[in-house]
Amino acid sequence: MLIFVVDDEISVLEDTKETILKVVSDAKIIAFKRAADALEMIAKGDVPDIVFSDIEMPGISGLEFSLKLKKLAPKTRIIFVTGYEKYAVEAFKTRAQGYLLKPLLAEDVEEELNYATEKSDEHSTNKIVARCFGRFDVYWNDEPLIFTRRKSKELLAYLIYRNGAACSPGEIGIALWEEAVDSKAEKNRIRVLINDIKNTLKTIGMEDLLIREHRQLAIRKEMIECDYFNMLDGDMNTVNSYEGKFMEDYGWADLSGVHFNFVKNSNI
Repeated sequence: MLIFVVDDEISVLEDTKETILKVVSDAKIIAFKRAADALEMIAKGDVPDIVFSDIEMPGISGLEFSLKLKKLAPKTRIIFVTGYEKYAVEAFKTRAQGYLLKPLLAEDVEEELNYATEKSDEHSTNKIVARCFGRFDVYWNDEPLIFTRRKSKELLAYLIYRNGAACSPGEIGIALWEEAVDSKAEKNRIRVLINDIKNTLKTIGMEDLLIREHRQLAIRKEMIECDYFNMLDGDMNTVNSYEGKFMEDYGWADLSGVHFNFVKNSNI
């Protein structure tokens, strides 16, 4: 087993290596002070089975590092090691594996290494399911939703990508047609797409998913089960299921700059 450990503190690197070796004595462990060095080694062909990484490092966030890593090594599992105080860590340890508290304990490392990362694909029947990793698709009760227009599906994808933020007609126009929406005819194009989405959603009783206020458009996130949303919420099962491809049909879809919503009011 090849394991990478990434942390900008030398003492933490040494302690982490020592603790991991107590659990898997035959593992090959390579330590890095810089995330960029770990990525460079992976790019050269040394692909680890597991990476233990600090959440915050100089010049790069934990999510940014994990996304770059997954593009190079889709099957590598990531485990974040954090300096949160105990009370803060407990808040998210209860909802996801993939986080460990500094200093590492051997029993916690063993639990993580034995944890089955595959989780059930079951979802609530009262939610639309959106899959953003790879090609974008939307499902209801395991059946794909069919839209009359291809751009209608793209508009819904863009609204999901915006993570619930309201979008102006101009923003939608630039995303879908790479040009601002100024004329009455161009704005009408958007209205046609919105109506198509609403008509499709109406067939499953979910037309309230769309929010239209003050000439802006948004979605109600709580009505959607989505891998992208789960990733932003720091769900490590979802992060580890990401294999480097995101809404690959759409040129505007870019994960650079996104960040985890870690425990509120906590300091790393």
